[in-house]
Amino acid sequence: MGNERRLGYTYADLHVGMSFRSPGRTITDADLVAFSGLTGDYSELHTSDVYAKSSQFGRRVAHGMLGLAYAHGLMWPRTGELRETAIAFLGISDWKFVGPIFIGDNIFVNYRIAELRDSKSKPTQAIATFEVEIVNQDDRVVQRGRKVLLVSKVPLTAVEASKTPPSARDD
Repeated sequence: MGNERRLGYTYADLHVGMSFRSPGRTITDADLVAFSGLTGDYSELHTSDVYAKSSQFGRRVAHGMLGLAYAHGLMWPRTGELRETAIAFLGISDWKFVGPIFIGDNIFVNYRIAELRDSKSKPTQAIATFEVEIVNQDDRVVQRGRKVLLVSKVPLTAVEASKTPPSARDD
């Protein structure tokens, strides 16, 4: 087992100031259509070329919440960086939508640990606060804010269980 590839950082690896950058993702027309259907937000700015062409943006804009949702997926789940430690997403604060995301844009997420503190109620857990920026292909910030994550200081049994084939587990 000594050659086992680690999928992410352990709690001991984490420190304030630690920075990350997600892989990129191209925003497509299908994303806007699917997000409209999922949320029921069929605002013309997102769904009508005619309407959007006459708007201040000159073309359709992705839903602000689409950017926020995709950023979350691009961070920890997509990279696996915190697979060994992440327990739960606790919240967001100070989130700002500072620029549009257009069809064809590529978004990336830059995030940094701003605060890392012990949980007050569970000694095997901690709270990690991240400063987050969603940037486009020109490195222009389109959204920013803070996200808070509950992390484990000890190995997660769920991670180990997902590595072990069912036939090898004791049930």
